[in-house]
Amino acid sequence: MDSNIVLPDVLAGPTEPDEEQVLRALYGPPSPDGAYRASARAAAVGTSGAMLEQARRSLGIAGRPNVITREYANRHGADYLRTSWCDMSITYWARHGGCTAAVLPGGDRAYTVWHAQDFQKIGRWHAGTTANVNDCKPGDIVFFDWNGTDSVGAIDHVGVVEKVLGGGRVQTIEGNTSDSCARRVRSAGVIAGYGRPAYAGAASDWQEVMVQKLPELKKGSTGEHVQSVQGLLLARSHPKIKVDGKFGDSTDKAVRAVQKWGGVDVDGVVGPVTWSVLLRVH
Repeated sequence: MDSNIVLPDVLAGPTEPDEEQVLRALYGPPSPDGAYRASARAAAVGTSGAMLEQARRSLGIAGRPNVITREYANRHGADYLRTSWCDMSITYWARHGGCTAAVLPGGDRAYTVWHAQDFQKIGRWHAGTTANVNDCKPGDIVFFDWNGTDSVGAIDHVGVVEKVLGGGRVQTIEGNTSDSCARRVRSAGVIAGYGRPAYAGAASDWQEVMVQKLPELKKGSTGEHVQSVQGLLLARSHPKIKVDGKFGDSTDKAVRAVQKWGGVDVDGVVGPVTWSVLLRVH
């Protein structure tokens, strides 16, 4: 069940709804044959399993043009028939796996830098530190910088995580690796970072739901949420922090230190990404 779907008010009353009311709330009216179908949104966010299933089906594709570049070129022009197709592969798998909204938050992508920036803009980007790579999940979209700078602007390549191996290593499926689709093992040294798609069911994790509901805090903020940040900073070995509910210079400095440690933007603002670092709920 997609926890982002809001049930109508009629279902919130003291009387338990009947089965048809619930089905209509989740999936809309039944089709002419009487069956209820998944909503368009549920189909668009898809699942990590559906994404990986499509990637596995492409293993062994080689050369160009191929089925992936042809489909992309049909939508965006013939220039894409013979160009680098690693991110076209991600686009292809997302579209065929029903994961477009989750994997392609900015729409179709053939340029890896723009795709990574799409994840940054929605707060679902994680830098390629060893600790972050160990927190990867199957279905995450992983971006590579062969020069190891971890700079989004220097990203060279992209794949999808199939398995987390530990020790800062992941097993991936990648298009356009030696001009073919194949499995690879990559380490944090060449991983610039990864985007975590909001696949269907992901928001059912109570920790992620909690993080998304927490307020954005910055220097000058006050209140109990600031106290929570200060308590978490104390737990992160910042003993000089005073839990007074006032986001001042010392709290700002400690937040920036935690952001640097967590490999996220160092801006002193505690939003969803920084809350996740403080709570370690990547």
